Amino acid sequence: MDKPVIVVGAGGHAKVVIAALQKQGATILGILEAAVDKKKDSILGVAVIGDDDAVLRYEKEAILLVNGIGSIGSTQLRRNVFLKFKKWGYHFMVLIHPAAIVADDVALKEGSQVMAGAVIETGTVIGVNAIVNTGATVNHDCLVEAHAHIAPGVTLCGGVTIDEGAHIGAGSTLIQGMKIGKEAVVGAGALVIKPVKEKQVVYGNPAKEVKKI
Repeated sequence: MDKPVIVVGAGGHAKVVIAALQKQGATILGILEAAVDKKKDSILGVAVIGDDDAVLRYEKEAILLVNGIGSIGSTQLRRNVFLKFKKWGYHFMVLIHPAAIVADDVALKEGSQVMAGAVIETGTVIGVNAIVNTGATVNHDCLVEAHAHIAPGVTLCGGVTIDEGAHIGAGSTLIQGMKIGKEAVVGAGALVIKPVKEKQVVYGNPAKEVKKI
């Protein structure tokens, strides 16, 4: 890692991201936090340096950003944060926790994050700004599109496709070849044995639609 980083956001996911960066020995310049109700002085010894506009003090090519926004259900806020800073001309680092296992041929796009204990097998693509969270398993030849969130403890069997902005809830299992539509939500602990349509919300074992977003 040849550039210092700034973390965007000061919530729970940001804390996990900062811990991962510290484990890598990264130079963290500070934290940006736009939400007044989440204002903190520091997280894990890293100072909050201001709201989003504070990044403008730094040259675009001199730093990398790390998206500290997570998601519970909707991935929209995380996506919006990423797109805002990209519009300003800044770049996001790919974050891989040292305790993750990632096959050599896995493609990790800009801003993607692989957290502690995650396993990503051969032939897989992880899209822009997507998260493979703690202890998730992504088997061979999966496609996780931009801004999607694979929550802690998820199992994706081989050849699964997760479309843009989908949220796959903690501890859920998707059998081989499943396709999850754009901005769909798979509830925690679900067993998915049928494709899930765009903006569909499914829960249960087996997973069934409960509503449309």
